[in-house]
Amino acid sequence: MEAKTQRSELTRAAIIGAALDLAAAEGLESITLQAVADRIGLSKSGVFSRVGSRETLQKAVVEEFGRRFIDDVFVPAMQQPKGLPRLDTIVQRWIVRTRDVEAKSGCVFSAGAFELDDKEGPLRDHLHNEIMRWRSALRRTVMQAIEAGHLKAGTDPEQLVSEIYSLMLGMVHDVRFMRDPRTAERVQSTWRRLLSTYLA
Repeated sequence: MEAKTQRSELTRAAIIGAALDLAAAEGLESITLQAVADRIGLSKSGVFSRVGSRETLQKAVVEEFGRRFIDDVFVPAMQQPKGLPRLDTIVQRWIVRTRDVEAKSGCVFSAGAFELDDKEGPLRDHLHNEIMRWRSALRRTVMQAIEAGHLKAGTDPEQLVSEIYSLMLGMVHDVRFMRDPRTAERVQSTWRRLLSTYLA
């Protein structure tokens, strides 16, 4: 029974992985049970029995992208002391991940935000909540840096989070669309300059 459960979990992981690849290439709305079934050699009903509806699968893709992002960027940064060391590590790892991962496969969060910006519904709400969860974690890290005296006391956490987010969206654009090989270097320089205006 345990082996059967393990196979089922592996199959579900393969389904979500295939759907994530599809979303990265063609957008969240491109995900259908049939399209994913065709990619991994299952029947449509086989996909449905493991993940449920198309909407459930789309949400699972958003969650999986978020989980991978957190694992690559946020979790390792938690090993650093609270404050500026942790904040800087988050941004540094975000730059590296964008250069090494999103540059090749795209960013489901940013692409999904543009794809769904003028649509209403559960998928947009789910993506919005995932992005806000990440931004809230980033804001907490900024606030810890202020409390630790690393950043100026008058720093507006929302403003700095917005600037970091804008910087990284610009990086996704330049590395993906402009195909500028110096994108990571430029973003690194911009981050250093931005950070210098906030240092205590």
